[in-house]
Amino acid sequence: MTPAGRRIVAAAEELFYHRGITAVGVDLIAEHSGVTKRTLYNQFGSKDHLVATYLAHRDQRWRSLVRATVDAGGTPAEKVTAPFEALRTWSGTNTRGCAFINALAELPDPSHPAYRIAANQKLWLLALFTELATTAGCSRPATLATQLLVLHEGALAMQPLSLDSLPESIDLARALVGAALAPRR
Repeated sequence: MTPAGRRIVAAAEELFYHRGITAVGVDLIAEHSGVTKRTLYNQFGSKDHLVATYLAHRDQRWRSLVRATVDAGGTPAEKVTAPFEALRTWSGTNTRGCAFINALAELPDPSHPAYRIAANQKLWLLALFTELATTAGCSRPATLATQLLVLHEGALAMQPLSLDSLPESIDLARALVGAALAPRR
């Protein structure tokens, strides 16, 4: 990506995340990135593709953080809840909730390129929880993964409020994993 393209994506990320995708036009993005609208369109073709690029870059950063947190985790059971620990780190600078949930709410058309990226981010996290739960030897790993995803997404959805539900969500996630590891009778 060219330096102008990187500036455009950086400006778009700031504006889309804090103001909303549909509330931000290409004129404002061009102004904030210091380029012309023509340069923006030459780089991305359309606002839709710029939104998809913004979410793809954000997704790469999130996945890298989650993977690093999983890799730094202790036991296989502790690794199952590592995405919650990654969320603790991520939340320090991302206070408006989940950009992917926000995008899904603003872009309900499944054929939109950004919709697919946002939906795939959620499916990736579900698959990761399933993989980690399976590796840890949890009973019913797919069910546990769904429960953990719902809990994780709920904690994300609460972020914009002054209610910090993340510590309780982490405790509940650990309890769910512990129960899934308990010997069966």
